[in-house]
Amino acid sequence: MSTNQWVMKTWVHFNTFYTQPKVWLLRLLMCAFLLFTGSVSAAINPDTLLSSEIQSQINGQALGLYYPQSVKRFYELNHFDSAWIKTQQETGPTWEAMLMIDCVLQFGLSHADYHPDELLYARLHAILEQPNRVRLNQKARFDIMLTDAMITFINHLHYGKLNPEYAASRIDAGILGFNAENILLTGLQQNTLAKVMLNVQPKSKEYADLQNYMHLLKGQYLDDCYEVPEAEVRKVAINMERLRWAAIDEPYYIHINIPSYTLKFYQKDSVYQFKVIVGKAATPTPTLHSAISYFTTAPEWNVPKSIIVKEVLPRALRDTSYLDNNHLAIYDLKGNYVQPSAANLKRVKQDPSNYHMQQSSGCDNSLGVIVFRFANPFDIYLHDTPEKNLFKQNDRAFSHGCIRVEQAEKLASLLLKYDSAADKINVVSHTIAAYQTKTFVLNKPMPIKITYITGEMRNGVFTTYKDIYNLDKSLEMALYNIDLTYTMRIEK
Repeated sequence: MSTNQWVMKTWVHFNTFYTQPKVWLLRLLMCAFLLFTGSVSAAINPDTLLSSEIQSQINGQALGLYYPQSVKRFYELNHFDSAWIKTQQETGPTWEAMLMIDCVLQFGLSHADYHPDELLYARLHAILEQPNRVRLNQKARFDIMLTDAMITFINHLHYGKLNPEYAASRIDAGILGFNAENILLTGLQQNTLAKVMLNVQPKSKEYADLQNYMHLLKGQYLDDCYEVPEAEVRKVAINMERLRWAAIDEPYYIHINIPSYTLKFYQKDSVYQFKVIVGKAATPTPTLHSAISYFTTAPEWNVPKSIIVKEVLPRALRDTSYLDNNHLAIYDLKGNYVQPSAANLKRVKQDPSNYHMQQSSGCDNSLGVIVFRFANPFDIYLHDTPEKNLFKQNDRAFSHGCIRVEQAEKLASLLLKYDSAADKINVVSHTIAAYQTKTFVLNKPMPIKITYITGEMRNGVFTTYKDIYNLDKSLEMALYNIDLTYTMRIEK
């Protein structure tokens, strides 16, 4: 029995048995109570109750959300009102959100990452079509889970699912300047949910080409969005993921892709391509984002300790003239030159930390005639090389991690033109010819992206490259939450 029914029944009972004038005060009090309970009943509507339940769950125990802080910020911005549980047509935003989750495979993502056991169509139909039969806590939980799924989808489209630089906890903290909860709320308020969500994806041509190809594979053909995708689709997906990590959104930048052994200099209306040599499997070139801030002609090379110990000293001990022949010199920590005698070389080998080795500039310098510098924690750089013949080979993984570029002087000229310093190009040529060490600082540092993309679209055809560091398999397994060893046995 509702409160109002109880009050009305009591009022009838009161009128029947207490009609004497001396009880008028009691009748007046009953009228006041009836008016009060009626106003309270009108104030507590279903939407208010649902908002209170959402707030209670958000502030209560853990719900198993991927981005709990972002979800909380979303509902705070939305005054804890329901985002999805409301009257709407079949084309409303709730159904639109559910359909987007169904087809995440078109974006190289996995349906399993968006609460598939919670966000069931049968459950949503029951909530919207028979609301009185669904408990309030179930409605609130569905609303919260769909919000978390949408925020997760936005972050995955923008950052990638497994971004090595931006972990989910860091993104969820809301300190990066990109906030999925704001984007989601804007899409709902402006009724442009799909548009604003899809707009967070990378803007690079490489990504757009792979996205279009994936849409062709998994969008135009009828397919089960829930199944584990086939090998080619997985290949496209992992490279879409890597391109999300690359965060390429500048009109001018240098893109070095390790598996294709290429450097591309992107300008607004043109692209220049160069061959490169990258790190071998034992000493791989890392992926990174940075910016070339300066380059040096006729550079001297400070030989890394690992190369001194593993390569230079063994050769020098076999032939003491090796150092002189390669313009290498050893110095102690005070800067004193160390004669390359057998006895001295043995002392250096016993305690290499007390010495450093330098190679002077010249035609045989390992850095060649130019070295390009950019800040990074791996102490790698981009440079010329005297071993030009290696660029003729198809597989060019030979270095210790640094990147050697063909036509380094041409690249330097392009950087100077970009920096509005074309008048310095002749100076570069002169210093190279004279083996003169000179540094050229860029007023506008050039963004540089080093990626590991094993598949891309070329002239409308999906082209794959050798996985030289064997990184594809582990990424596939992590991206799709699967054991590829078992999957490949099934496919065979």
